[in-house]
Amino acid sequence: MVPSTSRSSAELGPRLVSADGGSCDHRRARSLQELAEHWRTGYDWRVHEAALNAHPQFTTTVDGQNLHFLHVRSPEPGAAPLLLLHGWPGGVVDFLDVIGPLTDPRAHGGDPADAFHLVVPSLPGFGFSTPLAGPGMNAARMAGILLQLMEKLGYDRFGVQGCDTGSWVAPQLGKQAPERVLGVHLNALITFPVGEEGEFDGLTEVEQRRWESMQDFNDGYLQCNSKRPQTVAYGLHDSPVGQLAWIVEKFKELTEPEAGLPEDSIDRDRILTDVTLYWLTGTAGSAAQIYYEEISANDWSEPQRGTVPTGVLVSAHDVTIRRWAERDHDVVRWTELGEGGHFLAMEAPGALVEDVRAFFRELR
Repeated sequence: MVPSTSRSSAELGPRLVSADGGSCDHRRARSLQELAEHWRTGYDWRVHEAALNAHPQFTTTVDGQNLHFLHVRSPEPGAAPLLLLHGWPGGVVDFLDVIGPLTDPRAHGGDPADAFHLVVPSLPGFGFSTPLAGPGMNAARMAGILLQLMEKLGYDRFGVQGCDTGSWVAPQLGKQAPERVLGVHLNALITFPVGEEGEFDGLTEVEQRRWESMQDFNDGYLQCNSKRPQTVAYGLHDSPVGQLAWIVEKFKELTEPEAGLPEDSIDRDRILTDVTLYWLTGTAGSAAQIYYEEISANDWSEPQRGTVPTGVLVSAHDVTIRRWAERDHDVVRWTELGEGGHFLAMEAPGALVEDVRAFFRELR
């Protein structure tokens, strides 16, 4: 006889394996359950929606792709246009703490000569830049769309800053239109070996550790996103707590300090705002599609080296290897930060702002 069964609607996650089973980090799991409960009962989406809506936002269609973006003009007449590109699992909300200092440095104790006009798009497939305009939406195609967006906005020359998957897209703008791109600033840049003879020779001790870390770089999510993003999306689309767990696990693994919890580094309501946008827009699958396009659908031909001046900011948690970055990009500025994790715009916004200012100061 099958035992009587029931499921409580109040259950916010699976039952934990006993501690001696060795298959569950109880502190992490308990923290996730507490975060889910706060999301359900304490988090106020309208407050954070209002904070996002404090900035001018627009939608347009470029090359058949619906595109959402923030467009925040500086009060400084000599401001340079700058395109900010987020990564996964992120969105435009990641940049809320840097918008003010970048657009209005005078009001934030900075030099008004460092001001920027900001364009902050939701990359195709993310947030309100949906639905995807068909297959093949890789970094190069996204870059082409963003070049057209900047042209529509009247920006002939501009800078680009990209993080994580945004660091895949940002260099592509420089490759496609080097005459229009002042420079490319990157953080959370992933660099790879390409099979060249001697490419591991002379790696520093720090770079050796980074390479070792990269080989085990959160492989589970990467396999899912690059191989079967739409299959995984069914579960995430159906469960808000599932979506929460999938995203928060990345915040846990990639924030600094590594042994801490995500909310030790980033305000928990900011994390929940990021998750809420994924949930409300139903973009678990479309946001992961860029991994499939860049990894599984890539022909892996020899990459074209970028010729646009490039700055690289490396946090304490990044695995970027300099010689491989210099192989692929014209690196003119390299900064080892020594603090922060993968999500610098939220973890160490002041450090990101200062490096962006310093890099573009020489290129205006």
